[in-house]
Amino acid sequence: MNHSSVKILALITFGVFASANAQTNDVTTPLHAMQPDYVTPYVVPEKNNIEAVLNRVYNFLEENTASKVLNASDNSEVKDFKKAKGKLVFSPGSFRLTSYEWGVTYAGMLLATEATGKKEYADYANKRIKLIADLAENFKSENVQDSPIRTVLKPHALDDAGALCAAFIKAKKGGLNANVDPVINNFIKYISEKEYRLKDGTLARNRPQNNTLWLDDMFMSVPALAQMGSYTGDKKYFDDAVKQVNQFSERMFNSQKGIYMHGWVESMQTHAEFHWARANGWAVMTMVELLEVLPKNHPGYPQVLAQLQKHIAGLMQYQDGTGFWHQLLDRNDSYLETSATAIYTYSIARAINRGYVDKLAYAPAVLLAWNAVASKVNEKGQVEGTCVGTGMAFDPAFYYYRPINLFAAHGYGPVLLAGAEIITLLKNNQFEMNDSSIQLKIKG
Repeated sequence: MNHSSVKILALITFGVFASANAQTNDVTTPLHAMQPDYVTPYVVPEKNNIEAVLNRVYNFLEENTASKVLNASDNSEVKDFKKAKGKLVFSPGSFRLTSYEWGVTYAGMLLATEATGKKEYADYANKRIKLIADLAENFKSENVQDSPIRTVLKPHALDDAGALCAAFIKAKKGGLNANVDPVINNFIKYISEKEYRLKDGTLARNRPQNNTLWLDDMFMSVPALAQMGSYTGDKKYFDDAVKQVNQFSERMFNSQKGIYMHGWVESMQTHAEFHWARANGWAVMTMVELLEVLPKNHPGYPQVLAQLQKHIAGLMQYQDGTGFWHQLLDRNDSYLETSATAIYTYSIARAINRGYVDKLAYAPAVLLAWNAVASKVNEKGQVEGTCVGTGMAFDPAFYYYRPINLFAAHGYGPVLLAGAEIITLLKNNQFEMNDSSIQLKIKG
């Protein structure tokens, strides 16, 4: 072998050894510290970034929801409701001011002011609640259809009454100067006396089948009953609220899975279980809202608290690695849904903040959930990935293929609630990156 060949062989050998030494392996690199390719930002959220999300949502809603009443005949603004005649309408907007979704939005705006100290959020809610109350106070037409608040004046379902009633009471307790009591009393009378019930008093509907329980109806009734109990001091409202939670749960909670079915029909021998995410959101939020005002010495308090803890433990088993939850909780091939994820974020964060559940166990996952929700609020302040209004079905296709839409009103209030409650969680706790994972920081 000549001198040139030896030199070439030496260079090749050196290159092989150099390549081996440069290789990323367990000897050359601390592999446990490598940065994963996360889909959702894996960081502790910062208060200013959360407020930026809330502000985008606020600006979008302020620009796209009505704040005035017009004469339908010529679109002129009505400023004196006592003199108003003929058909009235709200000024143009993208969302209905009197829907249950907007009851959640009003509550979200009120909570956002509590968390941030910024008055404009509560002003959004109070302005529109007062508008509705003023309209109701001065309604004189014989034809309810001539009023833009016909479902307030004459509710036809729990959807028309519950969420709005709870929000109106919260606004009044928060200092709103408006005559909201007649509206509150009308709502609560519908819930307590007019809505259909099973023989044992459980609130029910006769659609899609006779004697059907909708899990959604826990939220469409119980928070209003609970707030009424707090507002008036009358124990009967607390008693009814606790009864609803217990009797819905007895029929609809799957204790093995830790989650609820969406619908229960009395005449079914076998109860088909479809664990729709948003309905489970309404259920977990119901219990958080009830415990907020239910006296601790009420005999039903321990039952409601235990049921909430079981439900939260169940929900946490189904959180996706992205931080979201699926449209059907236990079917990972169904799509990831924003409104349910936001409701869980709010409810579990509030349960942590109130000491109902173990913050050490659940807080990191809730921060991940918020990061997922925040990723769905676009630059315009629109909430993406929200399932539209949904009835009840007993087959999977119905839930798998429900559309999503930017104007599905169900997403906006939960995002406001979630962001506000996460701000409170961050105020009261410290988090750190410990060995690459988010951990609650414990003193000492």
